[in-house]
Amino acid sequence: MPVPYYHLVFTLPAAIANIAYQNKAVVYDLLFKVSAQTMLTIAADPKHLGARIGITSVLHTWGSAMTHHPHAHIIVPGISSDGERWVACRRGFFLPVRVLSRMFRRLFLEKLIAAHQAGRLSFFGDRAPLAACKAFAAYLRPLRKIEWVVYSKRPFGGPEAVLSYLSRYTHRVAISNSRLISLDDADVTFKWKDYRAEQRERQKIMTLAVDEFIRRFLSHVLPKGFHRIRHYGLFAKGSCADNIARARELLAVAKPDGQPAASAVDHSKPTCPCCGGRMIVIEVFARGATPRHRPTAPTTVIRIDTS
Repeated sequence: MPVPYYHLVFTLPAAIANIAYQNKAVVYDLLFKVSAQTMLTIAADPKHLGARIGITSVLHTWGSAMTHHPHAHIIVPGISSDGERWVACRRGFFLPVRVLSRMFRRLFLEKLIAAHQAGRLSFFGDRAPLAACKAFAAYLRPLRKIEWVVYSKRPFGGPEAVLSYLSRYTHRVAISNSRLISLDDADVTFKWKDYRAEQRERQKIMTLAVDEFIRRFLSHVLPKGFHRIRHYGLFAKGSCADNIARARELLAVAKPDGQPAASAVDHSKPTCPCCGGRMIVIEVFARGATPRHRPTAPTTVIRIDTS
């Protein structure tokens, strides 16, 4: 759509990244869901936008030196819906970063503790003591007092810039061949950026032992079947086409050639509490009964996911 697109980054603190290292599926899923819930909640507040927004979220797990650095890149159009009209945010400003940060911290810690109490987290090695509730609570206590990084980047110029960004970053791996300088049986040397340094001194060279290079690279392989690009709110899969069609209608923008037409939304279907899309009811059964439906077995595919 011909509107500005805002770019925000939600980053997990190092202490949470340590938990994620041994619990990728659970913690990365929380990063997606909590960052989206934070954005949708604050945007819906009449003190800010008072409207529902669309979100495209992309997971990255690495820093430039291939260290473990989980963060979510979130792209949001600069308009939103209040159900009857399309609401534009203030020029150059989307939502208050400090408010987003505080809610993100509170919700994430609440849901992480709930996951621990439900036995969904596993710990081994030097982190094994965190399996105990008291030790886990003590580990998280300092995180309630620090600022969690929510960074708002400069808005994209328009939809073309968004597509350009997505095409470059959505399927990027932890390191590209162009950054490799040399390698032998013992070491690998590559270029990296030190963002803590001044602009002119950011480009640096690092040499790692082969086993450490492989360890860092493989630490960014996602759990099998994990989706690293997700859509929420107005962009949720079940109602995305209809929402975009309605937005184009209210903005008096023609539909691009080749774009699929919107389908009617069945409002009788329940809304997914996670993404906001319409759920498909496969079967209804009584509590305690065994469902008759069984998912079909997936086709066996051999693949290497270096996301």
